[in-house]
Amino acid sequence: MQVIYKGKNKGRRLWLLLLLVLGGTPMAWAQRSAGLRGTVADSLSGQPLAGVSVGLLGQPGGTATDALGQFQLKNLVPGAYQLRVGALGYRLKSPRVTLLAGETRGLTITLAPTALDLAEVTVSQPRDLNQTLAAISHIDQTLRPINSAQDLLRLVPGLFIAQHAGGGKAEQIFIRGFDADHGTDFSVNIDGMPVNMVSHAHGQGYADFHFVIPETVEQLKIYKGPYTARFGDFATAGAGEFSTKTSLDRSQVKLEVGQYATRRALVLLDLLGTHHLLSKKPESAYVAAEYNFTNSYFDNPQHFKRFNGLAKYTGQLSDKTSLVLLSSHFQSSWDASGQIPERAVAEGLISRFGSIDPSEGGSTRRTNAYAILTTALPHDAVLRQQAYYSRYYFSLFSNFTFFKDNPINGDEINQQDTGRNVWGYTATYDRDDHLGPRNLHSTWGVGTRLDDGGLLLRHAVQRVPTDTLTTGRLHEQNVHAYLDETLDLTDRLSVNAALRADLFVFDFRGQITDSTGVLGPLRGRVNAARVSPKLNFYYQVSPAVQLFWRSGLGFHSNDARGVVRETNPAQALPRATGTEVGSTFKPVPALVVNAALWYLRLQNELVYSGDDGTTESVGATQRFGLDVSARYQLTPRFFLDADANYSHGRLLERAEYDNYIPLAPTFTSIGGLTYRQPNGLSASLRYRHIDSRPAVEDNSIRAHGYFLLDAVLSYTRPRYQVGASVQNLLNVNWNEAQFATTSQLRGETMPVTELNYTPGTPFYLKLNGSLFF
Repeated sequence: MQVIYKGKNKGRRLWLLLLLVLGGTPMAWAQRSAGLRGTVADSLSGQPLAGVSVGLLGQPGGTATDALGQFQLKNLVPGAYQLRVGALGYRLKSPRVTLLAGETRGLTITLAPTALDLAEVTVSQPRDLNQTLAAISHIDQTLRPINSAQDLLRLVPGLFIAQHAGGGKAEQIFIRGFDADHGTDFSVNIDGMPVNMVSHAHGQGYADFHFVIPETVEQLKIYKGPYTARFGDFATAGAGEFSTKTSLDRSQVKLEVGQYATRRALVLLDLLGTHHLLSKKPESAYVAAEYNFTNSYFDNPQHFKRFNGLAKYTGQLSDKTSLVLLSSHFQSSWDASGQIPERAVAEGLISRFGSIDPSEGGSTRRTNAYAILTTALPHDAVLRQQAYYSRYYFSLFSNFTFFKDNPINGDEINQQDTGRNVWGYTATYDRDDHLGPRNLHSTWGVGTRLDDGGLLLRHAVQRVPTDTLTTGRLHEQNVHAYLDETLDLTDRLSVNAALRADLFVFDFRGQITDSTGVLGPLRGRVNAARVSPKLNFYYQVSPAVQLFWRSGLGFHSNDARGVVRETNPAQALPRATGTEVGSTFKPVPALVVNAALWYLRLQNELVYSGDDGTTESVGATQRFGLDVSARYQLTPRFFLDADANYSHGRLLERAEYDNYIPLAPTFTSIGGLTYRQPNGLSASLRYRHIDSRPAVEDNSIRAHGYFLLDAVLSYTRPRYQVGASVQNLLNVNWNEAQFATTSQLRGETMPVTELNYTPGTPFYLKLNGSLFF
């Protein structure tokens, strides 16, 4: 008995020692039992505000409001405090509170919108540490003019896009040394719903963002690299997470007219105002619709038409529960001039804006619906559940090689998603805990996505299908789970560690042509899994300087048709290994800078070419680079911004000088000068630059770089707005999409490999006017 008694004393002494290490004696710890909790809401709409920074003036650390606008600060020494409550675009509030021992004070704080002041921007991210570009993206959303869904993608620092099918296809994406095609290595999400399409008829990860009405987008969060557990498939170079507005400040009718028979009409209509639908607490509902038409600048009129419609409800069902419902529909059709070979223009066969095969074009549509239920649970936890559904259709007629394979009728192909259903569910459980006196934030996440639909690849002549190359039914499912932990090791140093697991089921049942042109079976089922750990450190040197080091494993899935042909699970989910070190800092109050030195290695991958129905392994690749973004407020009315991005990439399994990654950007930069006057006048002059780069592995063919200037002018009053925008102000000739392609024109005896391109927009003027009510 005596031995056991001594063991108990020893255990107690060890426990007391642990308490001393973590924060002092139990008595001293108890004295720090005061606390604060509260809710932050928009003063106009009454809706809770998520992501608002809440801290104690003059002290490091702090927190941020959760999805329900709630916050808490625990383990405070009794005494007087002054809070700092702020978010970009809102007036800073600094209420004073006095806390007694054992007291937990409750606060309700409302923030009023105000003009942008970079001196009030904070570089710390107490809740979502992995969003190191938060300050930069918030500034861009406030300052940069947004006229289209393409402009939304350009808000991502370092991201360039290229359109090459009459405005109807998803843009080609370039970021961090990747020609990410239409989204293979960059994940795009809207309100938690994925935009990228797996095993798409035209390209893996195809992210058509045109179903989003730009005026309805409220927020953008940017994540570079594979360092965030919330994102799985396609998030190798990074991810963009867009959010639509919870409510409208006012209803709006907008008309736009421009060159080349361009017309656009927009309606935003607030449905509730001060009325209530499901509860007596703050709620909102609105509808939005837009119609676009243009013939564009090509010799062959584009006859581009697009319609978007959206309806959204957001409501507080109770103090602890909120509900979001959304439905949207999008449809588009167009004619395309396609990519043209340089020799056709040089020989005078067509102009820069001409077409070899004017029958190119396509149509697409997408219907979305989702419901989000967010609930506050005991123990300072929040449960967010989302269920979504999409119905998708896509048909594209293209001709890249002209008469190389069929000298009589041409090489036109038709790619189709013949009716895809996408079902999904995600749930996250967020909880704030303490490890001793240290804050610990935990997130558990689970989810699944199921894609089911038909895929078709055919030859065609003047949009009349002839023979079938590939046909079949896709059934692809992903199930994932992750645990994400963020611990404050000290008042300044935080560590974020996460582990994500993904399971994929690739199933395709169909047919494919062999080398003799005979249809044969293409059927198979492959299961593949990935475990992706993440480890990130953040050090808050001061309220104006944050350092970070991040690392993680990620992946992108490959096309199911190629996966079942290879039946190799290792090639189904090629791994990405990345790391970066950098800082977000303010050398002076009016200047915000983000800089990161990064490295990314991509494992051997299987690439599916939807244009001809074949697969190709390109082996391992390696990239490293430097990203720098700066935002500077020259005066209360003038703002400067600039992004510069350098990358160096190589194929690792090819000989030197034959190991360039085709179309991988080496240097890009974007920036501008913005003027904003309190009376409503604003103007912006912006530039875009991308360097020339290899188009083939041996660098014998190069894609041409360009430098463009755009301008925007607007005048806004409480009841109306008028404005104008100009693309390519200097009217320079530039190539938007570029590829090294082997093609053959009618009358040529041999195919030629050279640069084929889609010409970029010439000088393009567009006027707009809005009424608010």
